Amino acid sequence: MLRKGMKHQLMQSEKNLKSEKLVEVETQKTSQIFAQTVKTGIIKSNLIPMIAGLTLALYKYEYNPMDMIINIIGAIIGTAAVIASAGAFNNLYDRDIDSLMERTKKRPTVTGAISTKKALTIAIVLAIVGIVALYLATPLAALLGFLGLFLYVVPYTMWTKRHTVYNTEVGSLSGAMPPLIGWAAIEQDITNPAIISLFIITLIWQMPHFYAIAIRKTEDYRAANVPMLPVAKGMRRTYITTNIYLVLLTLSCIPLGTLSIGLMIVAILLSIVWLGMSIYGYHKKDPKKWATLLFVYSLIHMTVLFSTVIIYSIIGIIF
Repeated sequence: MLRKGMKHQLMQSEKNLKSEKLVEVETQKTSQIFAQTVKTGIIKSNLIPMIAGLTLALYKYEYNPMDMIINIIGAIIGTAAVIASAGAFNNLYDRDIDSLMERTKKRPTVTGAISTKKALTIAIVLAIVGIVALYLATPLAALLGFLGLFLYVVPYTMWTKRHTVYNTEVGSLSGAMPPLIGWAAIEQDITNPAIISLFIITLIWQMPHFYAIAIRKTEDYRAANVPMLPVAKGMRRTYITTNIYLVLLTLSCIPLGTLSIGLMIVAILLSIVWLGMSIYGYHKKDPKKWATLLFVYSLIHMTVLFSTVIIYSIIGIIF
């Protein structure tokens, strides 16, 4: 009887363990589906320029961060929620063309892992949460957050993405909002040359970055009939346009000097290196290797520049 009881207890323990593992796997799957639906990678990368704008405003106006804690929390939560909402809306609308592209065909909105109704609900709820959180910071931050969401969903996703080579330029307007939102969450005067410079840098940065992605994924975009510049106009046009934007990127760094000569020099040097790599790499490598080089450097450029702005601002606030 004792052995039978022990055996039953052991079997029950194993059953419970299997149930716990099943629940854990299911939870992981649900969290992964949610993460893919709202594009958490894009959220993280966009929070960096938002925090750069926020800390730069704290430094410029000599605010004590503890006095602005509600603004800071509202800016972080609000920006993350608005970007997540934009990602969910984009996934919903693009599920037809996403199914044709290798890199997007496994998105939950394509595979059916998440229902259209549930994805739409998530997008709407996140939009409301995001705008309310930003409003708790400042009304201007909320307005900019709404504007960024609108620009990404309507003019970009629903209109230009499928119909013109200038879809990247239109989409970049939304992508350049985070530093403005961060600044506006602290100080509602967004006419300062430094934040305008940061906005324009973020705006222009996106063209060579996304052109590089488009070259690396040309077959995907061609299959989905998305008129990205390399697909519609070819490599030569993309190369020339990339270099024009990199020159403009370098020039857009100059107004940063009104706040910090050091930040301006860092930004200009990073941009000049990018332009040099573009010119040199185009003549030395095949198109995809050239594009990969520019894509990798674009991430380095953004990370180094905005990290420098954040560190510089924090040191200035402390000392």
